[in-house]
Amino acid sequence: MRHTPYVGSGPYCYANSFAMLLGERSPSTAVIEVATGGPFGMQLVGGRTVFFDAYGWNPELGFDQALRAVGWTSTVSRGGEPAEALARLAEAAGKGPVWVGPLELGHLRHHPEMTGPIGADHYVVVLDVSDERVLVHDPHGYPYAQVPVGDFLAAWRAETVDYGEPYTMRTGFRQVAEVTDADAIRSIVPTAVDRLDMRTELAMPPGSLGNGEAAERVAQLVEDGAGDGLREHLVYFALRVGARRLADTADCLLLAGYPEAAAVAAGQARLVGSMQYPMVVGDLAAAAGALRELAPTYDRLRAALA
Repeated sequence: MRHTPYVGSGPYCYANSFAMLLGERSPSTAVIEVATGGPFGMQLVGGRTVFFDAYGWNPELGFDQALRAVGWTSTVSRGGEPAEALARLAEAAGKGPVWVGPLELGHLRHHPEMTGPIGADHYVVVLDVSDERVLVHDPHGYPYAQVPVGDFLAAWRAETVDYGEPYTMRTGFRQVAEVTDADAIRSIVPTAVDRLDMRTELAMPPGSLGNGEAAERVAQLVEDGAGDGLREHLVYFALRVGARRLADTADCLLLAGYPEAAAVAAGQARLVGSMQYPMVVGDLAAAAGALRELAPTYDRLRAALA
């Protein structure tokens, strides 16, 4: 089946936020996303939480790499007391937009039905800060959203996000090199191979699995009823972002001159995307079957890249 590039909405909060900050010289969100190294693998963290991204990877591990790959740099600040962090943010926003996160999505009540922490990360662009509210472009579909200061600080503390540090923001975005999209993707291929080899800087919790083993185990969990929030996590987030990310990976690898690897990634995208309907309607056997088809593709992708 021919691969068709995807254009549309999806949970691409940090890539979309970066693109807003980089402006007219920004590469596509697909290139930014793939340049983080995130799409190359699958992980089951602690035997419970599944992501269609590299084993032992989280967004913070990929941001500087992505910026380097596309020829940009930025200044990161983090930590401190809430009042200090808010003052720092207000000063920075007075000079221009600020990239902020991770945030705890559940504290951002302009998202319908959000009333408290849910352990989900999010990223936004802050435009202005007053005594009462923080004005943001929220890439999840909410331009010029107003967030009460108290809610924003609770979200920015990120206590219930399992990576990153409180009050992290990036300013001073500066282009330091002209890099083509193809060259940006070529530059991260060694990292992609390392990710597919499950090399990680993080200490993973007991029960964590990667790639084929993760896919096989998640297939078992799905067949067993997809309980403990697994079904909801898959249908509202993991499948959506996973399929989009892999479709973009296929496009980027083809652009960079890796047609065999691109074909594997396109196949992965189709398998992950094919799970959405079965998971929603309760055809768990079909979803588990797609996961078992997915399991051997990680070795194929590694071979095609190496």
